[in-house]
Amino acid sequence: MSQIFQKSANTLSKVSLFGVLTLVASLILLAMVLGRSSYVTRANEFVEQPIQFSHLHHVTDDGIDCRYCHTSVETSSFAGIPPTKTCMNCHSQLFANQPILEPVRASFRNDTPMRWIRVHDLPDFVYFNHSIHVKKGVGCESCHGRVDQMPLTLQPQSLQMEWCLSCHRAPENFVRPRSEITTMGYRPSEPQSVLGPRLVKEYNIQSLTTCSTCHR
Repeated sequence: MSQIFQKSANTLSKVSLFGVLTLVASLILLAMVLGRSSYVTRANEFVEQPIQFSHLHHVTDDGIDCRYCHTSVETSSFAGIPPTKTCMNCHSQLFANQPILEPVRASFRNDTPMRWIRVHDLPDFVYFNHSIHVKKGVGCESCHGRVDQMPLTLQPQSLQMEWCLSCHRAPENFVRPRSEITTMGYRPSEPQSVLGPRLVKEYNIQSLTTCSTCHR
């Protein structure tokens, strides 16, 4: 019986199989790269706000503590967005007639809240409690970055699960004294390899990596 396929068919089938496998691997790699990109995570992207509030000015220039505006960060699951009255505590006197602050004055005058756009916006299936992280010695800077250097607020971290787990698996590498929670540019007074394990024991920090810790 004559041969149905030519010998070149063997080479063609091998090349085709290799091409298909390469294409599948490339698509998987592309999906992984895209999933970590700022296009998906929105990391390092400025968010348009009703007023382009400058943390750099308020924190660095004016020395305002995070907790003055984010009043519930130590006692609640959410840090809290300040009501307009908090802004007007200062701006009823400072820059009181500046046009850029008219939305703030209008909000206070009409008793309507400012429509701030959330920057660190976790999915609905993720549970995050600010107060427990503060109590365990996780600084604002660890998640929110150097907000004292941000003229416009952005999300410096990916907020992906692998990023959260890097701290949950080894909290001793990240914790700091509670007195330094709001300190920007924090530098430990002793090696973190010594300080971290001591704080983990003192604050009773557990390495929580079970799904139900964050997905409830």
